[in-house]
Amino acid sequence: MVNEKIPSSQSANSPATLVDHEEIENSADPTLEPGLTLENLYMRDAGKAPLLSAEEEKHYARLAQQGDRKARDRMIESNLRMVIKMATRHVNRGLPLMDLIEEGNLGLIHAVEKFDPELGFRFSTYASWWIEQAIERALMNQVRTVRIPVHVLKTIRRYQREAKRLGQTHNTEPRLEEIAKALNEPLEKIQRYLSFQIPETSLNDPLSEDNEDCLADLLPDERNNPAILWEIFDKNITINHQLSQLTDRQQEVLKRRYGLDGYEATTLEEVGQTIGITRERVRQIQQTAIKRLRAIVESESSKEDNCTMAM
Repeated sequence: MVNEKIPSSQSANSPATLVDHEEIENSADPTLEPGLTLENLYMRDAGKAPLLSAEEEKHYARLAQQGDRKARDRMIESNLRMVIKMATRHVNRGLPLMDLIEEGNLGLIHAVEKFDPELGFRFSTYASWWIEQAIERALMNQVRTVRIPVHVLKTIRRYQREAKRLGQTHNTEPRLEEIAKALNEPLEKIQRYLSFQIPETSLNDPLSEDNEDCLADLLPDERNNPAILWEIFDKNITINHQLSQLTDRQQEVLKRRYGLDGYEATTLEEVGQTIGITRERVRQIQQTAIKRLRAIVESESSKEDNCTMAM
């Protein structure tokens, strides 16, 4: 039984956690607000729940860990605006905004259930990854329904195999031009085929000339999940201690990517624009930094285990 009292800041008119179109439609009175759309109504109601301070966030998160459903719902409701903001970035990728919001809300719920307030990070930083991945998975499932001609699939499969081979040979992600040359295929043909957005094709090149998204951005990368990143750290050692063992550039990339040390979490493209390098270079630095962090943590854990055994 949870005895801790919940602050009295919860709104009686908080929006539903998931987007219930029928409920929204039935609750709307068109005679009061002519022209009000379902999207506008939901977004208006989503903004009613007050944001949580850092202390309130920890308070509710601890209660939620103990099974307090009201605390769990309070955390969800106070972050619905974040889901809306993130969902609007994907409105031109094949799914309606309200569907994107609903998928993002599922990611938000999952983040609330897994969040550990003792790690020392704000919930929004932690939740943003889960929200983004929930939306991306929905988009991936949607594009899988598109029928791809057999001859196109064969070419894409050849491309995938060659990309993997070149990547293993040179220990780096090959460029589109390199793979097209190895396949003896025109670059324009490869670009056109890749615009079908096959989810299994993990590449860093643009889908097409008018689409800056890359296929790799459609795939969830569990290794770069900040939730997993934080879990590799020992709670008794500060993250800053381990980050300080990286290069200055590696530290800056991780902090900007995952919202550490006061930064707001941003995309590969945004980090690259800020520090003056390409998105691909940001990705490489990020991957190298995470591998280095894992090695640092494993080394420290091994030393601690040896000390314990020697006692």
